[in-house]
Amino acid sequence: MTAVNATDASDVLSQYQLKQQNGGQGTSELGRNEFMELMLAQLKNQNPLEPQDNGEFISQLAQFSSLEEMQNLSGTVEDVVGQFRSTQALQASAMVGKTVLAPSQIGILGAEGEITGTIEVPASTGGLRLSIEGQNGERVRQIDMGSSQAGVVSFRWDGQDGNGNPLPPGPYRIVAEASYPDGPQQLGTMVSANVDSVSLGQGGSITLNLAGMGSIALSDVKQIN
Repeated sequence: MTAVNATDASDVLSQYQLKQQNGGQGTSELGRNEFMELMLAQLKNQNPLEPQDNGEFISQLAQFSSLEEMQNLSGTVEDVVGQFRSTQALQASAMVGKTVLAPSQIGILGAEGEITGTIEVPASTGGLRLSIEGQNGERVRQIDMGSSQAGVVSFRWDGQDGNGNPLPPGPYRIVAEASYPDGPQQLGTMVSANVDSVSLGQGGSITLNLAGMGSIALSDVKQIN
């Protein structure tokens, strides 16, 4: 082992810290084995008349131990994060083909011939109604739902116009309104949609790609069927 004097060896801890901060890259930087070798060399080559202070030596060992623990903890956290993301990916893939309830004013009339969803009623109303509009903005159906208490109210449109004629598949706009003393108020709606695919973001975020309705964050979904 190459002899190292006390002055050179006294800086081994700072060199080791520099290596950890730089990710351990580079051949000229210290590893844990080199660190311990230099620490022993420091003890062997110290001036017998002016030996290293015990407190200083213990402090260096304590800092070395702390660095080792932090390095090990970092590796453990990375493993946990990797397992968590793998679990998210599996959960996300299992959602393909399911039906979710998502905030939207657009519903897709498909082969099943109906659009379902919910209306968020903020306060009791004596007149709740649902209007269905086509792609050109024309009203194709109006459904009077009567009085309603505050809360979440379910709705279902059978895909027919006011005369009972079935309408073609495609997107339709859902407009919910409630009557109040100060005038009508448009309400928020949730519409059922099919999940075509799922995207997993770099930060672990999950995005659902809904049939005919675009993308939506999983956190915005209120119900999964």
